[in-house]
Order: sequence, then C-alpha cells, then structure tokens
Amino acid sequence: MISNPDEYIEQYKNAGSDIITVHKEVCGHLDKTLSSIKNTGCKAGVSINPATSISGLEFLLDKLDLILVMTVNPGFGGQVFIDSSLNKIKLIKELINDKPIKIQVDGGINKMIAPSVIDAGANVIVAGSAVFNGNNVESYSKNINALRYKI
Repeated sequence: MISNPDEYIEQYKNAGSDIITVHKEVCGHLDKTLSSIKNTGCKAGVSINPATSISGLEFLLDKLDLILVMTVNPGFGGQVFIDSSLNKIKLIKELINDKPIKIQVDGGINKMIAPSVIDAGANVIVAGSAVFNGNNVESYSKNINALRYKI
C-alpha cells in the first residue's frame, strides 16, 4: 500500500504490470486514478480495507476490472480473517451483478475460510501463510490443493 499511487502508475506499467490496484482510502480522486490506470492500457482495481465502506463504487464500475476486499488490516502476514468481510463480499457481488469484475480477497485465507469467501462471491483468493506453511515445494503444493474449492 502506497499513499500516492498516481505518481507511480507509469512506473508500474513500465515494470510489466498489466493490472494495477490502488487503495480506495488513499486516492483523493479515485475516478481520476482509475482513468489514469486504464489510459496506460492496464486493467484497474480498487482495494478496500476492512473498515472501509463500498459506498461510491457503484459510480466507478465501468472503470473497474477488480475489487480487492482486504479481509485483514494490511501490514503483516498471519492475521486472522475478519468475519464481517463475508457480508462485504456479498454486497460487492450484488453491486457488480453480471459485470466482468473480479472479486479478490486477501487476508487470513486458509482451507476453512476459502469455501466461505467463494460462496460469498469471491473468484480470486490470495493466500500467503496458508501456502507457505512448510519448507519445501511438496508442502506448498499440498497447501495449495487444500485451498481449492470442491464443488
């Protein structure tokens, strides 16, 4: 998370990014920032911290390719999933309806939580501690497979 994303959009694009996600909380003019991202040819995402409202996103859906719901407070790994995030995911799913906007979740995701966030509407999950618990590729592979949703 950076506090001045507008200053770095071109640098991220030039570094090879094809999607750039910014935190809603730090953008003074989120609409302008998302337009700047789209103007580089990148896809645009917005990240929302646990205490941040989704209010206003309904006016930006035409500029969004991804909404990232932070399910812990950003800053360090190993935090516990904040249960109220499930309702936020459901509200976002209702808001975007059938638009091709990805709903990503990040924070506290493990094999018990993953099915709940997917049922709520998420279609992209980020897992750190749940994956890198172990000391070799085989353990990482096993951890990733445990996260896969079984329909």
